[in-house]
Amino acid sequence: MSIQIKKQPRENSQSLTRRFSRRIQQSGILRRAKKARFREETKSKQLKKRAALRKEELKKEYEELRKLGKVK
Repeated sequence: MSIQIKKQPRENSQSLTRRFSRRIQQSGILRRAKKARFREETKSKQLKKRAALRKEELKKEYEELRKLGKVK
């Protein structure tokens, strides 16, 4: 999908830019591009499980160090 904006006679560059920006927003191209850019990939069950186990392991290590007085 492409949008073409041509400069009208006696139109300055600011109004051309404003008209272009408005056209882009109304078409929804910008919204779709941002949605695609910031889309997060879903993690598989195995990756979620590994991350949870790793988090628990780090939590235990931290608690041990805290009990020993090595971490405040």
